[in-house]
Amino acid sequence: MTAATHSSLFPQVPDSADAVLEGLDPEQREVATALHGPVCVLAGAGTGKTRAITHRIAYGVRAGILQPSSVLAVTFTNRAAGEMRGRLRQLGAQGVQARTFHSAALRQLQFFWPKAIGGSLPRLVDRKVQLVADAAAACRIRLDRGELRDVTAEIEWSKVTQTVPADYAPAAAKAGRDAPRDPAEIAQIYSVYEDLKRDRSVIDFEDVLLLTVAVLQDRHDIADQVRAQYQHFVVDEYQDVSPLQQRLLELWLGDRDSLCVVGDASQTIYSFTGATPDHLLDFRTRHPGATVVKLVRDYRSTPQVVHLANGLLAQAHGRAADHRLELISQRPAGPEPVYTEYADEPAEAEGAARRIRELVNAGVPAAEIAILFRTNSQSETYEQALADAGVPYQLRGAERFFDRPEVRKAGVALRAAARFGGNDALLDDTVDLPSQVRAVLSGEGWTTEPPAGSGAVRERWESLAALVNLAHDVTAGRPTATLADFVAELDERAGAQHAPTVQGVTLASLHSAKGLEWDVVFLVGVAEGMMPITYAKTDEQIEEERRLLYVGVTRARERLHVSWSLSRTPGGRPNRRPSHFLDGLRPGSTGTVGRGAGAGTGGVERGFTGGPVAAPRRTQRTPARCRVCGRTLTDAGEMKLMRCDNCPSDMDEGLYERLREWRADQARLSGQPAFCVFTDRTLMAIAESAPDDDRELARIPGVGMRKLNRYGADVLAICAGQQPGGVVEGD
Repeated sequence: MTAATHSSLFPQVPDSADAVLEGLDPEQREVATALHGPVCVLAGAGTGKTRAITHRIAYGVRAGILQPSSVLAVTFTNRAAGEMRGRLRQLGAQGVQARTFHSAALRQLQFFWPKAIGGSLPRLVDRKVQLVADAAAACRIRLDRGELRDVTAEIEWSKVTQTVPADYAPAAAKAGRDAPRDPAEIAQIYSVYEDLKRDRSVIDFEDVLLLTVAVLQDRHDIADQVRAQYQHFVVDEYQDVSPLQQRLLELWLGDRDSLCVVGDASQTIYSFTGATPDHLLDFRTRHPGATVVKLVRDYRSTPQVVHLANGLLAQAHGRAADHRLELISQRPAGPEPVYTEYADEPAEAEGAARRIRELVNAGVPAAEIAILFRTNSQSETYEQALADAGVPYQLRGAERFFDRPEVRKAGVALRAAARFGGNDALLDDTVDLPSQVRAVLSGEGWTTEPPAGSGAVRERWESLAALVNLAHDVTAGRPTATLADFVAELDERAGAQHAPTVQGVTLASLHSAKGLEWDVVFLVGVAEGMMPITYAKTDEQIEEERRLLYVGVTRARERLHVSWSLSRTPGGRPNRRPSHFLDGLRPGSTGTVGRGAGAGTGGVERGFTGGPVAAPRRTQRTPARCRVCGRTLTDAGEMKLMRCDNCPSDMDEGLYERLREWRADQARLSGQPAFCVFTDRTLMAIAESAPDDDRELARIPGVGMRKLNRYGADVLAICAGQQPGGVVEGD
């Protein structure tokens, strides 16, 4: 299991600002060098968004444009924030604050509370479930364990959407929420819950944001002090921002516009928590002068995996679908996705475990394989099947690595050895860091060979083996690293919850798999009723389920297995069918692929001050076929040409050269790379078809409504052998 983009532990720090830009693709470089004014980065899955924004910050710092202490980068998980800090350190940009929204807000709240309110900040409760249970009891309302969890989630949603108890019922109805109890009862529990917190002088996770917002709104002197400290903001995963987080961001910004946001509306899968992509989709409306950069070069997945991912979104509807990005794989071809139907769920689990056993025997590391499912309740069947097959596994979203008892004990032992290693007989015969770590952990139960079977003993060994492997990685990146350096690395990773790789197959829900990737992914239970889930009723909820499947597909680098079962139990009625999301995509199925709006292509859009651009019309898409030999086209470049690369071309070479000269003029005047006007492939397609009117030109892939409005007259004039009416400046 790895983060979404690879990086070595201790690479050489770039020796200059320009060196920071080396290795970036044209769009990533545009992100890195766009350091002024509002910037919106629309980044598809696997396109290197973290790489782009960390290089942007580092380039600004190394070039002397940004002061490290004045930059605040915010994201949504401690792991993501830790990874961002690590990359910035590797790029020579120490001192930049990279935190979660809650961590940044809590830090400010603790600092300013004595000045704004007086006294010390109330205690922060780790888990609010017990408080909610006490509130329900005070209201004489009995909740079972499931209802307690669901009511707690409703309270959290209310707070991040800034909904007070009295407004819960109408707000929940307007949002289409499926309340677990009578809305009036939930509102009553919510109200008493807030009273109990005040009586006990405690605050919860959401209060951290609410109170920070209140302080910044009410105390202009404190708001000015925060704004003097932080003058440049970067927000990752912007499609997941809640209204409360957006309000806090606005207060941090004040009347400035030094903001860079990064997101992908097609990966919006947390709307049930209050997240909304509207802030991302409305960014150009709120900031008309914004630079928009689209990242569509997928470095993670093979063309076969990317083709399925694009096919899923091509059938999508709704506002997020209108802004979808069509990914273009940058990897060599791989195997086609495998689709398998089973009689029942146990057979599906056994089939997945059998295939995984074969992969592991063939040399695929178990840590590079994942089984992803819709709900955590599906996990147990797969745990049992893997155990029966003798395959080690780990649960994503279960107990955190650094909270495991054996890992905590190992940390104590390593810390003691680092402090008193010179007097420790265990280390007498060690020659390097890995041998020192092996020697210390041998006293904690690590052995050179794993224990037989599975279960708790094997899981403990896997945890210690992960620490041994990490020692080898650290030494490979820094040969002179000491045991003290290793302990410091562990402490930093623990703070960021950046666990080392455990050698076991990952079992995870689709939600918890976000931001991760594996060589091989098994998407299981992809049947109607589970994907989309039964309780997804509205169009918006069903579209979110489609996006969730898209996230699952894009976790796979090389191999993807998709499966479903016809019944839940052996001998049960075979009344299930594969998810309709796969219609027209899996072999043997029927369905129309491409009902969604035209996809966005990569490139840069500069800010503009004119009127709104007309939205593209929805068009019916059919499979693209070569106009010469008739073969179905899957490669994006071939689809632009509407022919196979090796089929004969009837391109007008003279027309192509005139178009290239015209494009160079446009690029020079607008200050954009030439491919942002039209790519070479699009120019070739135009030169081959020589369109006579707008309708024919619009049919060419790569010519969207915006480019048709802007460049259409010039292109048609050139195709007709005439001089263009004049170059167009600006955007």
